[in-house]
Amino acid sequence: MRGMAEGLRERKKRQTRQHISDMATGLFLERGFDDVTIAEIAEVCEVSVNTVYNYFPAKEDLFMDRGAGLVDRLARYVRGRDAGESAAAAVLRELREQVEAVSPAVGLVEGYDRFLRVIEGAATLKARLWHLQQEQLTRLEETLRQEAGAAADDWLPLLVAGQLNWVHATLTAHIARAVMAGRAPDEVSREALVLLDDLEDALGGKVLNYAVRGGR
Repeated sequence: MRGMAEGLRERKKRQTRQHISDMATGLFLERGFDDVTIAEIAEVCEVSVNTVYNYFPAKEDLFMDRGAGLVDRLARYVRGRDAGESAAAAVLRELREQVEAVSPAVGLVEGYDRFLRVIEGAATLKARLWHLQQEQLTRLEETLRQEAGAAADDWLPLLVAGQLNWVHATLTAHIARAVMAGRAPDEVSREALVLLDDLEDALGGKVLNYAVRGGR
């Protein structure tokens, strides 16, 4: 019974957190990030301001509550690579699959432009996004270093991480610009696949063949 009760409490916490996030996001999309206060979010959610801060330490966390997933995304692709597959090949494969599937994971979804416009209108959100991107790069470098068994003074993990992070950033920036221009996700998807081919062609052999699973 105790385990069941604890499970119910955890589920209630998750539901409350999601409710607060959803309501806050709706307000941000409607009025802009800077024009919405934590007190207003708490009132709409029928909780206290302290409750909001218990779940989200900063206002930016309410809008980017999936930031942890972004930080670990590329590193996760590398850790999950197939036997005989390099780190770069795994990242490119995952990104291609998402683009082909017209996936929200890479911004290919109706309404994504509204999300982007909220970020464009708030300096603190742009700063938070930049910080998340830097954390993504650091996490990727750490993962590559571990997966390849690289020495502490080996510069290759940083080089490879920088190049793969560049691929991801260039792809998502292209998609963002196209979506904000009113382009349809399926049309943008076709262009993004061509872009990915061009980005792969721009990568050198050291990057493309680094950290092959089953080898070094």
